[in-house]
Amino acid sequence: MKTHQKEDFLIKKVKPFNPKMVKNVNDLLTALKDCGFQGRNLGLALDILEKMVSDKSCLTVLTLSGAMVPAGMGELISVLMKHELIDILISTGANITHDLVDAASNVGHYIGSPNVDDDELFKHRINRIYDIFLPEDNYDKADKLLLNIIQSSIEEKEVKITPSEFLKIIGNKITTDCILSIAAKKNIPIFVPAFSDSELALKLIKYDFYEGYDFQFDILGDVKKFGDIVKKHEEYGTIIVGGGVPRNWAQQIFPMLDQFDKITKMGYNYSVRIHSAMEYDGGLSGSTFSEAKSWGKYSLESKHVSVWCDATIALPILITGLLQRLKII
Repeated sequence: MKTHQKEDFLIKKVKPFNPKMVKNVNDLLTALKDCGFQGRNLGLALDILEKMVSDKSCLTVLTLSGAMVPAGMGELISVLMKHELIDILISTGANITHDLVDAASNVGHYIGSPNVDDDELFKHRINRIYDIFLPEDNYDKADKLLLNIIQSSIEEKEVKITPSEFLKIIGNKITTDCILSIAAKKNIPIFVPAFSDSELALKLIKYDFYEGYDFQFDILGDVKKFGDIVKKHEEYGTIIVGGGVPRNWAQQIFPMLDQFDKITKMGYNYSVRIHSAMEYDGGLSGSTFSEAKSWGKYSLESKHVSVWCDATIALPILITGLLQRLKII
């Protein structure tokens, strides 16, 4: 083991944060790199993210867990897609469902409170997502929009399709700007690995019962499709919001390809992760990048950083800083 000298540890001094030197969010994040804790990590995240999206050979994958869309992050995701800063979206079914709600209701979510009588909310048919309210009436509007699209776009009652193909059909028929419609326009695949775990899937079961549809989703087909996309690229990067199924579904593609294709470049080269999970309970959402390297999910030379923070704080700051640095805004 190499022995270090005292000077090896004392290379760069902390530069106290000076708000007088900050003119925009890019300045803020740049200054935070010379500070400590999660502020520094957020500043480093911008550097890695800039390299990721500026590398034209890099496939950039955004994984989205939690309830980001009802919390107001939907437009942020749409902006990333409009400017072609991400190539693939991997999401929970909830976020896609809420995107459909917003498309059907011209933003269907309301400012609420966690300090409320939930029994009373139930009587008024208002669903609560922490401090966001979603009236059941707006679910009904999304229900009608979805059924109309299906009836006008899918001729056969027996529907054999991958979830990503189905979501592209839906997106192509939505006339307002939303995640689904922009993804379809930009040809950005939306993968929802846990498709049945969503209100959207429950609506389809209802159409099975009342409308005579028979939806047979090919979930393994989407894994193969994702693998085919990965094989066409030389570099790979992830922007990970939270953890859960979207994160690992994106990461597991390299161990899968290794079993069949023995690809020469193994694992993601870049990653920025925003989350609040800890590694100590062994849960997959808390697993570190280092642990993921042992599986071949990240390259041994990968550039990555984890930011422990509420994503509704860190993500808009980070993406605004990126857009400013790239001179998009």
